[in-house]
Amino acid sequence: MTAPLLYALAGALLCGLGLFGLLCLSHLLRKLLAFNVMGSGVFLVMVGLPQHQGGPDPVPQALVLTGIVVAIAATALAVVLIRRYYHLSGLTTLDAEPTSREGGQE
Repeated sequence: MTAPLLYALAGALLCGLGLFGLLCLSHLLRKLLAFNVMGSGVFLVMVGLPQHQGGPDPVPQALVLTGIVVAIAATALAVVLIRRYYHLSGLTTLDAEPTSREGGQE
């Protein structure tokens, strides 16, 4: 088993674990972490698969670096939105109905 194939298999495993966490977990921060794990798996697949005999291809590496920067910015935005949602509703999941803060009066 070659190193690029091992990277691609590890990336596929991370994609699967991230998808499982995204579908099965209800807490918003855990969903965000699962989404980041899935993104890391995609980056590993992109680096592992397009290996040629003449050396690594610079285009997928540049795409992965750009993707990492975008993923960091998107994660920071998602954390801010999750915090804002928590402060407004008091909930950390999207499953339950939000309760009224006026003591039950609507």
